[in-house]
Amino acid sequence: MKGSLEQYLKDIDKDAQDMFDKLTKQMAESEGITEELKANDQMAWVCKMENIHNRAMGIVNKELIYV
Repeated sequence: MKGSLEQYLKDIDKDAQDMFDKLTKQMAESEGITEELKANDQMAWVCKMENIHNRAMGIVNKELIYV
């Protein structure tokens, strides 16, 4: 049993980060949030990305963390 909890938590953390990164990228692409938007209207880009961040975090928490 020694180290098994620590390894389990590391695995969950990695899976959660991978899922979050994938979801964030997919959502940004599907909503047309580009580097061009970032260059032309930084506040709009930040607002949209923050919204995506919050939704992706909610999905990760529901699917992996609070199962």
